[in-house]
Amino acid sequence: MSDSSGLSPLATRRVVVTGGAGFLGREVVARLRERGAEVTVPRRAQYDLTNERAVAAMYDDLRPEVVFHLAAEVGGIGANQANPGRYFFANMSMALHLIEHARIRSLGKFVQVGTICAYPKFAPIPFRESDLWNGYPEETNAPYGIAKKAALVMLDAYHRQYGLQSAFVLPVNLYGPHDNFDLGTSHVIPAIIRKCVEAVAKGAHHIECWGTGSASREFLFVSDAAEGVVRAGEVMDAPEPLNLGSGQEILVRDLVSRIAALCGFKGEVRWLTDKPDGQPRRCLEIEHTASRLGWRATVGLDEGLRQAVEWYRANARC
Repeated sequence: MSDSSGLSPLATRRVVVTGGAGFLGREVVARLRERGAEVTVPRRAQYDLTNERAVAAMYDDLRPEVVFHLAAEVGGIGANQANPGRYFFANMSMALHLIEHARIRSLGKFVQVGTICAYPKFAPIPFRESDLWNGYPEETNAPYGIAKKAALVMLDAYHRQYGLQSAFVLPVNLYGPHDNFDLGTSHVIPAIIRKCVEAVAKGAHHIECWGTGSASREFLFVSDAAEGVVRAGEVMDAPEPLNLGSGQEILVRDLVSRIAALCGFKGEVRWLTDKPDGQPRRCLEIEHTASRLGWRATVGLDEGLRQAVEWYRANARC
């Protein structure tokens, strides 16, 4: 998105991207630099963003005009079950301190990346932004989801009282190259890719998957998500929640079959039915976002899965 001169509103701006070295962050940073922004990525070793003094030092040292807040502590169902307190504290404290010090310094704009986990467990399908508050999130990831949703409330309050310009996006489950393939903390697509590739390499005859396979999910390729995040930073001035999704829903069991085929795994899939499925369905309404941002996903699931599998094969040690 550009103005009449052809330049992005973010061109030449000093932009800080928290989490900019991460899976989504590296893609956001690349697109911001393509648009001419002067991007800096604060490192966790130097700035612990859960600590207010470190946040204040980050603002003092880097002097941003715009902040894209992508940093998060997050994982799959197992990681959420193991770390509910830490995930709430870390994500809530980062947003709390970053937004407050944005106000103190009269920041030009604050862009917050939220999470699909903020939606109610039994939200009507497809998820519409107007349903965001109509129920409690799915229990296994509620602390994380509520912490992210609280950032939306804070941004709305700060916009109304202090005039802080901001944007808030709700990406659906992301996947693609450079994803987290650690089986202890990864989400479903990288976990299944790793299990299938390793099974083929070791000659294993089965893999294990959590739940029943009956839940559905929607996935968004990481480069598409990054473009949506940057567009929100260019276009939005108030924290109106905006879904970022592909509009393509798939059952987890069908997803596993597609990944297995791409990986050449022909063995048995054993479902661990004593493990949770998580939220029963996830599918977003995306037309509102398309009208607000002029953005749509461009990478289909089959092509995205192919790229993710190829990247893991090229970079895995198995």
